[in-house]
Amino acid sequence: MYAKPVGDESGLEPPIKAEDPKRVLREAGKVKTRGQNAPSWNTGISVTMQPICTFNVTPSLPPRLEALRILAYNLRWDWDSDTNDLFRRLDPDLWQSSRYNPVLMLGTIRQSRLQEVAEDEGFLAQMDRAVQRLQDYQQKRTWYRKHRSEGKAGECYAYFSMEFGLTSCMPVYSGGLGVLAGDHLKSASDLGLPLVAVGLLYQEGYFAQYLNADGWQQERYPINDFYNMPLHLERTADGSELRISVDYPGRTVYARVWRVQIGRVPLYLLDTNIEPNNQYDQDICDRLYGGDIDVRIHQEIMLGIGGVRMLKALGLAPTVYHMNEGHSAFLVLERIKNLMDEAGISYAEALQVAQASQMFTTHTPVPAGIDLFPPDKVLYYLGHYGHRFGLANDEFLALGREDTGDLSAPFSMAVLAIKLATSVNGVSELHAEVSRKMFCGLWNGLPLSEVPIHAITNGVHARSCVAKSTQELYDRYLGPNWSQAGSHDPLWERVNSIPDEELWRNHELCRSQLVVYVRDKLQQGLRERGAAAHEFLEAQEVLDPFVLTIGFARRFATYKRATLFLRDVERIRRIIKGQGEGRRVQFVIAGKAHPRDIPGKELIRKIIHFTHDEELSRSIVFVPNYDIHLARAMVAGCDVWLNNPRRPREASGTSGMKAAMNGLPNLSVLDGWWAEADYIRTGWPIGSGEDYDDPDYQDDVEANALYELLEQEVVPLFYDRDNDELPRGWVAKMKDAIRLNTPQFNTARMVKEYAERCYFAASDNSMTLAAQSYTPAKALATWQAHLIEHWYAMKIESVTVSEPSDLTVNQVLQVQAQIDLGALTPDDVQVQLYQGKVEIDGEMHSGRATPMTYQGQDQQGRCQYKIDVSYEASGLQGLSLRILPEHKYLNSPYDLRLVMWAEPDTVAINVNNQGQDPKPSSVAESMAVAP
Repeated sequence: MYAKPVGDESGLEPPIKAEDPKRVLREAGKVKTRGQNAPSWNTGISVTMQPICTFNVTPSLPPRLEALRILAYNLRWDWDSDTNDLFRRLDPDLWQSSRYNPVLMLGTIRQSRLQEVAEDEGFLAQMDRAVQRLQDYQQKRTWYRKHRSEGKAGECYAYFSMEFGLTSCMPVYSGGLGVLAGDHLKSASDLGLPLVAVGLLYQEGYFAQYLNADGWQQERYPINDFYNMPLHLERTADGSELRISVDYPGRTVYARVWRVQIGRVPLYLLDTNIEPNNQYDQDICDRLYGGDIDVRIHQEIMLGIGGVRMLKALGLAPTVYHMNEGHSAFLVLERIKNLMDEAGISYAEALQVAQASQMFTTHTPVPAGIDLFPPDKVLYYLGHYGHRFGLANDEFLALGREDTGDLSAPFSMAVLAIKLATSVNGVSELHAEVSRKMFCGLWNGLPLSEVPIHAITNGVHARSCVAKSTQELYDRYLGPNWSQAGSHDPLWERVNSIPDEELWRNHELCRSQLVVYVRDKLQQGLRERGAAAHEFLEAQEVLDPFVLTIGFARRFATYKRATLFLRDVERIRRIIKGQGEGRRVQFVIAGKAHPRDIPGKELIRKIIHFTHDEELSRSIVFVPNYDIHLARAMVAGCDVWLNNPRRPREASGTSGMKAAMNGLPNLSVLDGWWAEADYIRTGWPIGSGEDYDDPDYQDDVEANALYELLEQEVVPLFYDRDNDELPRGWVAKMKDAIRLNTPQFNTARMVKEYAERCYFAASDNSMTLAAQSYTPAKALATWQAHLIEHWYAMKIESVTVSEPSDLTVNQVLQVQAQIDLGALTPDDVQVQLYQGKVEIDGEMHSGRATPMTYQGQDQQGRCQYKIDVSYEASGLQGLSLRILPEHKYLNSPYDLRLVMWAEPDTVAINVNNQGQDPKPSSVAESMAVAP
């Protein structure tokens, strides 16, 4: 049963969320929240005062230190280690307590300290260098300008995402999707792409995690103070707040706009926590992934529709819209409406323009992870778009349905995004394969291998995740451009020139820093929950800086199998204790379970109980409140990165990439990115990529494989030291991890790939269709309507094959086809010969398509096509014919999801079979090809 839509006929405000104490108290009249007058009577709860005037008070800096303000408000400080050090130098304790937030630190630091550093020549020189680096960064000639004809006038790419993980002091992300989005923006800035990003600014963000005494995850929702974060409030020319409005049933919701500057790239975030919005609407931007299905659809309307309106209000006209996951897919509705209203074109024409400039990245490897909304809810909130488009309700809902004939099917945000995108990609090769299987129904008639969902494997931003000391090491031996260099750059051969001792001592330093950091963080958590004195003493003793340290940090979803290493208690105990040889092992574990994921929380508690019951609390440490800062410490200071999801459920998995860049070998199931890596030289694979039907059996097999790898390979290699106490074999594997994985699994490579394969083409296509008052778009829409009307009247009448059904490899045969195109012309279609191996079921599941050459028409008006082909492999091979749409303005022949195949029972097949009658099969013709 779904909650009653907001703004229904009753006019009542939505019911109070039981988990929202602020609203419960507000409804009881006992506390004021966000602009509501507080009662003045004594209720036992302190009364808050309504201000009659508000001011945004900014830090007061001595004139000589004004440059600190410039540096603080550009997030490039997050990946520029010298600027980071500058703020730390200002006040190390305050830097840490502010969650590494330079804006908050500058607003709370003692004025006497500011006056002191204003006269410190060393500090001022470091500050001036940081400012000069920022200026040089912003002004230098970029990759984009070099590879896009010095920049294409008017080009702009809009990147929409529900979350962005940029730095610890901006907690508006939940995990890997957000951090990937943040790294995308950082590399777009490095490369100089004309990209702007769009998201929501959450008052409470994602939760802060802590554990109670029983090891059960608890959640806190600290309030984000936007005025003490590196945010700019966008204003109009008269100085007032820039605001946009979005219509919801029965009311209008307003949002103001904040900007985060990430190097050259602006990220614009919408904030509904303002008057005149009612409390429910203020809470649209309250929590990331919080609330019920109504809150979710409210958020996604604000992100997609509000995001498009915000860009327009900012004076931006993107030529490409990139949907990072399906949360923002409602943007396509607003764009079509705007094109119809502003350009005066029809729905069909506007659809062509919008689709040509939209792309979609899916991160979800399972159907359960896709946002689905009930049909009545979609019509309630968004049905007015369908009316504007001239679509009946079922036609409108069909935009988000795979099976358009199932009138009860929910509305899928992923399907909406896919149907209205010109390019669709997964985030690893394996994930693209999984996605093709998930969404193949949208392209009926295409072989699975040709479903147009390609792979752009994720990466990570190198300067953000590699430890400062390690970056300095790379800078010395590889040069300063290593973080942007591609796989074929000769600088990577210089990794072998790094002295083993220097690399190893640097890593030992990182491990020691991790141990200190974990101890401090554990004690901080104990103080917050008022723990006993003996617990503080125990926290001071956890981990050994000289012991092999295995890291595991990720979202605590059950498929990630965080407790797989505990499957055989006796065996893991022996491994941890060193099997009597002093070769001990320890684990550092971190991660959050979704607040409503009880099985995920049980995994955390199981680990906590195991460590206590087995007296292994010094060797297995769960570190609460996993965030970007903890992640960076772990990927730098651990020795091995463990990942054991249930294949193929891991779409990509970027934490292992970060670890590899720091020189850590990965120990992982062959899923996501790891299946593409050189997993022999840069780590160890758990299994060989098998898929299982029985999950319990799979857990047994892969847990045993994990134990065996630890016992036979990982532990011996780590502790095998030479006379200089150096693990030479281990260091060699570290160097391979750095050399092979850093350039390949880097967002520098990833964003270039997005640009070259998607952004450039989509931008060119959208500009082409918009030219001459959308004349090309109108022509394309007219052609498409004509094509669809007459598509099914075409008929493949005959296929003639010149050779008998027994061939030899590379023997040439000629294939001719006679096709009645009806009202269509040869310019409307592409006729292809399709060759492939015939499988045991008599079908070709994959093959190669080659365009046939148009030869003219015969006396009956049938179009003649011809091609010469051969086979490169022996065995039972087949061929068939198919017809796809073709138009000079069509981005891909697959965009219209139309394909016509030759059917053996309706096509006359003429083969030189030396007197034998041809036998129809499930393909047009099969033949035995001999070596």
